[in-house]
Amino acid sequence: MLACVQPLCAATSHDCLIEPAETVELGTAAGGVLDRVFVRRGDRVKQGQPLATLDTRAELAAAALAHYRSELAGPTEQAQAKIEFSKRKFARRKDMAAEKLMSQQDSDDAEAELRQAQADLKVAKENREVARLEYQQAQAQLALRTVRSPFDGIVVDQMIWPGETVEPGATKHAILKLARLDPLRVRVVMPMQAFGQFEKGMAATIVSEIQPDKPYAARVSSVDPTIDAASGTFVVFLDLPNPKFDTPSGVKCRATFGSAHSGQRAGP
Repeated sequence: MLACVQPLCAATSHDCLIEPAETVELGTAAGGVLDRVFVRRGDRVKQGQPLATLDTRAELAAAALAHYRSELAGPTEQAQAKIEFSKRKFARRKDMAAEKLMSQQDSDDAEAELRQAQADLKVAKENREVARLEYQQAQAQLALRTVRSPFDGIVVDQMIWPGETVEPGATKHAILKLARLDPLRVRVVMPMQAFGQFEKGMAATIVSEIQPDKPYAARVSSVDPTIDAASGTFVVFLDLPNPKFDTPSGVKCRATFGSAHSGQRAGP
């Protein structure tokens, strides 16, 4: 049962504001010249979609070089061949030394050559692994030069244009501004006398000032746990589904809680 008493909730509508659920300014962790922007203001974007990229010619060359080094098999094969030769050489000299046909020093030298060849093979394998890791690092650095959308949303604004320099530490660092519009967030400012009358999942009807004949169903998503002492108010937030992006944000509205057709708790 909803913890909402008369007349504050059911009988009275309250001023509210419809806002994007989230607004972010997107930049890059790397600096450089902005090469391309793939979207325009007002475009719908999907999560993970590439939105813009910096000039990547130097990074592409570095990644290609690192990939080539990681694929080099010559040093490893050379070290392996040296081991095979050193093994045969050591075996022959060991047998000759046992039959007193060669000094023990020559046998020891052959054994030392074998151990050196084995060490060279280990170094070659380690160098190849280092090259593989450098290639992964180069790919990661290259990925930092592409801006991707963190969620499904709308391009709200573009602040930097192709040809301009992007500097992560600068004041002007954001390339694009995005807004997540599904769900929308409804902000309702309530008097402190109504504190404790709202809970998560509570239903409400929202009517925007530009679409007064089109009510929307929303649900309480969170309630401020504290009251603002200066104004004597607290804020109730609601989620308003907007899958078609047809409900505008940034407009004022009226919220009615616990009405006859919306006064049920949201399901799990």
